[in-house]
Amino acid sequence: MRTLPQVGKVLRTPDARFGQITDFPYTPHYVELGGLRIAYIDEGPRDAAPVLLMHGEPTWSYLYRKMIPVLLAAGHRVLAPDLVGFGRSDKPAGRDDYSYFNHVQWMSAWMEALELQHITLFCQDWGSLIGLRMAAESPQRFDRVVLANGGLPTGTDEIPKAFKIWRAFSRYSPWFPIGRIVKSGCALGLEPHAVAAYDAPFPSRSYRIAARLFPSFVPITPDNPERANNEAAWEVFKRWDKPFLTLFSNRDPVTRGGAKMFQKLVPGAANQPHAITRGAGHFLQEDKGEEVAQAICAFIQGTPTP
Repeated sequence: MRTLPQVGKVLRTPDARFGQITDFPYTPHYVELGGLRIAYIDEGPRDAAPVLLMHGEPTWSYLYRKMIPVLLAAGHRVLAPDLVGFGRSDKPAGRDDYSYFNHVQWMSAWMEALELQHITLFCQDWGSLIGLRMAAESPQRFDRVVLANGGLPTGTDEIPKAFKIWRAFSRYSPWFPIGRIVKSGCALGLEPHAVAAYDAPFPSRSYRIAARLFPSFVPITPDNPERANNEAAWEVFKRWDKPFLTLFSNRDPVTRGGAKMFQKLVPGAANQPHAITRGAGHFLQEDKGEEVAQAICAFIQGTPTP
């Protein structure tokens, strides 16, 4: 039984905040773990192998609304959780309740509670920092991985200037408009209703603690407390012979070029149909969601289940 972190006061976004969202018609499900309610979307046949869609920061499962229909049409079961502090999931009110390690524990416990097996992981942004750790710590649950615009930093590589700017903004700016931040990470922009949907989980600044803190958790220096755990995860992936695909975009100033390390070091990445998603920014799920989902479907179809 996994020991989960203890949290203090917890905030829960009122359901009414999501009432005006008309382009995300999926019923949320909930699991209570460690005093927190974790929300997730679970669509498609329950006896099908799951495709796990891990969102990043500062988004939520709404990010996958363009991809879910394509995956469902191909017959897959699709799960998209909201990280603790985001979307419909509960939001601890104390800054000290949040950490990179805690988020890995929460989402791993969620995965275990649902008894997920034969997972195809798709992860981006913080979805990769957390999702890749989940896969490395429980490799028997995963059949394949698709990584897009993300990574597994250990604090020993050079940090892009764009991320340094974003990290400083998240820490010091008195103005932190979630929807407009997501829009700025999209090459094709966002419609006003989508901007509003990304704002919905955060009725006040007290709900935005996780969104503010996440950039500071990224290991960018060797003394980061999660360096050792990420290095241990890398050792798993250096032996990972199950299918591993990269689908990075060409217009993301933070992660552009990051696919090369995985293609070089992960055995399961050899001879896979890696692709660069053209015309997409950091949030390629928004810019090219249908195209990305089609690539995932083709990858699953073309790779045998271990």
